[in-house]
Amino acid sequence: MLLALALPRIVFGQPKCGLVPPTDATVPNSKSSTGAGSGSSGSGSNSGDFGDVLANGWYPGWLADDNPLSNISWSKYNTLTFAFATTTSDVNTVALDSVSQQALPQFVTEAQEHNVTAILSIGGWSGSMYFSNAIATSQNRSAFVKTVVDIVNQYDVDGIEFDWEYPGKQGIGCNTISSSDSENFLSFLQELRQDPTGSQLILAAAVSITPWVGSSGEPMTDVSAFAKVLDHISIMNYDIWGSWSPTVGPNAPLNDSCAPVQDGSAVSAVKAWTSAGFPADQISLGLAAYGHSFDVTNSNALGNSTALKLYPAFNAGDQPHGDSQDAQAGTDECGNSTPIGGIFNFWGLVDGGFLTTAGAAASGIDYAFDNCSQTPFVYNPTSDVMVSFDDATSFAAKGKFINSMGLKGFSVWHILGDYNDILLDALSDAMGIETVCTSSS
Repeated sequence: MLLALALPRIVFGQPKCGLVPPTDATVPNSKSSTGAGSGSSGSGSNSGDFGDVLANGWYPGWLADDNPLSNISWSKYNTLTFAFATTTSDVNTVALDSVSQQALPQFVTEAQEHNVTAILSIGGWSGSMYFSNAIATSQNRSAFVKTVVDIVNQYDVDGIEFDWEYPGKQGIGCNTISSSDSENFLSFLQELRQDPTGSQLILAAAVSITPWVGSSGEPMTDVSAFAKVLDHISIMNYDIWGSWSPTVGPNAPLNDSCAPVQDGSAVSAVKAWTSAGFPADQISLGLAAYGHSFDVTNSNALGNSTALKLYPAFNAGDQPHGDSQDAQAGTDECGNSTPIGGIFNFWGLVDGGFLTTAGAAASGIDYAFDNCSQTPFVYNPTSDVMVSFDDATSFAAKGKFINSMGLKGFSVWHILGDYNDILLDALSDAMGIETVCTSSS
């Protein structure tokens, strides 16, 4: 395993495609094969191929049966993250659902063949229940280090992402939590870095729009120690507004300083993390290839005007169904009743008649672009369904922001969909990166 991580993978007899960063791109921290954090991403399978640009996306393993790996636009990424392994009540075990167990080995093989770094994410919204227990004591931390190393060796992944939702804060509703979670998380990561295998891994974390909370329950003001053991974080700048909000609002706002209500954005999130000592060049901006739906009457959406209103009131008691992958109402892992998800993936907006195959508003659909959040909204006046989402224009705006702030790159949730290349091409063009294929010998 260590040898595989220390050397670039070469696939003979196949073209090799990779992302080329802009010619004027700065590389503030050179890469190493030690995986020691501070921007020095572990060598993985493509060390040195793509400069310091991270082009990452999440692959939802539980959807693998209906979304085979052959549907992935591999050349658009240099890293892909398989979601999720989940924590369990046994510190010696992390779990994979039956579909993911079958898909993960092939995912790693395909990633190797396409010269893409393969990362396994542990946690997620419903998979973070036992993180706190797993790292609560010195004995548990050592055991959990071994658990992580074991799954790395079992599946031959290049790295691990910790998607703990959230240290020191309740997520789904029945997570074990402690005021010492963030402190213990750092101790665990430091111990993992001391492990011979852990020292070679790419270690990442998916994080909220504010830094982890400390023992006071407030966001930490200094997270610089985490940057020394993590290669990067991905800020999950989405689900900012949804069915839980007082009005319709942007799912993934780039900015909200000019909005009537400030609930968070990429601008405020990056400022929060960098102000707390996490370097910009170790931050990946999480992007959403999906949107949230709302039931909005014509009078609230349009009034007496033909222009679609922003932040209108909506009927919270009638959540519109999203696309064919949208979650049905049911019961969550905590035993609580859950509503319809109301999620439209980008391809779902095309299938649902909101967008054309080119990603523009379809005939009979109202469209508005919010210049503050830099995100679009579409509205079907017949069904009363409004959707806040991201299109090529908003992806391009975020690409320019990534460059202007000197961020490490991007991470997209999620990568599946027939039309996602529309978003990725706009993003890459804005960032000045391109896909180049060369022959292998």
